[in-house]
Amino acid sequence: MNEPWCRLFKFIFPFLIEEKNINVTSSGRLMATLIGNPLIKAFFIIFLVSAATATATGDAPFIIAHKKASLNRLKSGAERVSVSVDIYNQGFTAAYDLSLIDNSWPQDAFDIVNGNTSHSWQKLDAGGHLSHSFELEAKRKGMFHGAPAVIYFRIPTKSVQQEAYSTPIFPLDILEERPPEKKFEWVKVDG
Repeated sequence: MNEPWCRLFKFIFPFLIEEKNINVTSSGRLMATLIGNPLIKAFFIIFLVSAATATATGDAPFIIAHKKASLNRLKSGAERVSVSVDIYNQGFTAAYDLSLIDNSWPQDAFDIVNGNTSHSWQKLDAGGHLSHSFELEAKRKGMFHGAPAVIYFRIPTKSVQQEAYSTPIFPLDILEERPPEKKFEWVKVDG
């Protein structure tokens, strides 16, 4: 009665135990009873079919993208935003014709200083990693909330182009007034 399989069966199929008056005392007797029951056979077949379907659909790319942005204050009073997007394929097959598009940076608020906000690759193998970065210069002061970047990719078994989204960035307070750091207060002098 205390065997784990018996307890699991009682938990999952309490209606069957009452209806068929099944005596669940040992694993051997439980298995003999289960094999002869058509309802259990049907559940088992459904389980096998769903497991096979999950395995077949799991054989595809699984794209994860992480977008990061950091501020860099220049001496001239301007501020630059360094953006990087890391793309990972955690799936079991390659993704083809990848395109990264990050349209969350309005032209009236940012100038592109280095790189480009979009990029393309031919292939990302299973377990592979790609990275793209660019740098912008802020034109105006204020709080900025960036949207996720979009990654388009193709799977050979599907005709429709797939898309994935990166993580969004934390809000950036562009050209905010920052009090000067007092680094000498960080050091504690014991006296």
